[in-house]
Amino acid sequence: MLKLSEIQRPIEGELAIFEDKFKESMRSSVPLLDRITHYIVKRKGKQMRPMFVFFSAGSCGEINDATHRGAALVELLHTATLVHDDVVDNANVRRGFFSVNALWKNKVAVLVGDFLLAKGLSLSIRNADFRLLEIVTHAVEQMSEGELLQIEKARRMDIEEAVYFEVIRQKTASLIASCCACGAASAGADEATVAQMHRFGEKVGIAFQIKDDLFDFGIDDVGKPLGNDIKEKKLTLPLIHALKQVGKPEKRRIINLVKNHNEDTQKVAEVIAFVKANGGMEYATAQMLAYQQEAFDILTHLPENAYRHGLEQLVRYTTERNK
Repeated sequence: MLKLSEIQRPIEGELAIFEDKFKESMRSSVPLLDRITHYIVKRKGKQMRPMFVFFSAGSCGEINDATHRGAALVELLHTATLVHDDVVDNANVRRGFFSVNALWKNKVAVLVGDFLLAKGLSLSIRNADFRLLEIVTHAVEQMSEGELLQIEKARRMDIEEAVYFEVIRQKTASLIASCCACGAASAGADEATVAQMHRFGEKVGIAFQIKDDLFDFGIDDVGKPLGNDIKEKKLTLPLIHALKQVGKPEKRRIINLVKNHNEDTQKVAEVIAFVKANGGMEYATAQMLAYQQEAFDILTHLPENAYRHGLEQLVRYTTERNK
């Protein structure tokens, strides 16, 4: 499988410039804020979102200053949502590091998230990037709705496959879709192309989330705690499909395990074994590959160049990664 560093090669110069601009966009005159934002930048992830922005811009036109601002806007708003998510989830660890709320407490973490959100808004308004702002704020709105929809359904444990796809479309796919749409819009693409790139990002995002859900049932040693979604009472695609294969008594028994015994390691292992025995893994994998193919089909409408090739490699990476 290709490493992300190899996929990044056509845009590694852009990513280096972006990193400096992103750091600059988070700067504050308050020493505490500066210390926290420096900590956030230091433990940054794989830079997949900026990669989608730059590759999409290069596929639809030329990478320019607006593209860099679009990438910074996506990362600022995304980082704000992650900081807030850790407070909501009472999570002490993010990407193997202590979360902001673990180190500086919830009150500071919420204010830092608000600060990053405001920084993204002011960056866009200052440069009149209203189309980019419209795309990204719509994604953040959808992410909040998706999270609340999932919380509501988790309480009642009645999630259907259609609802699952709506949740992940809003929670995960909307952000990747906004990266691709921002890239296209920043390069001056027409609205039809921007919409097409948004659809492409949505397909990739859904495939990405299904892959993440598969990890929970132990397809690889990824450092993610096995059965974590079960412990959080999340009904994901492998489990939803497996439940459809059995009668009501067995379905009730498994739902009871997820609902009332999710802290019991043995019971969680029982749910995982149930999913594997009832075709949940194979079904979810087939769905993931179908969304991947739909993403590839959309890319055939773009001119063939190094940037489109980069997008193709990123799509493969989302489904072949092992963490």
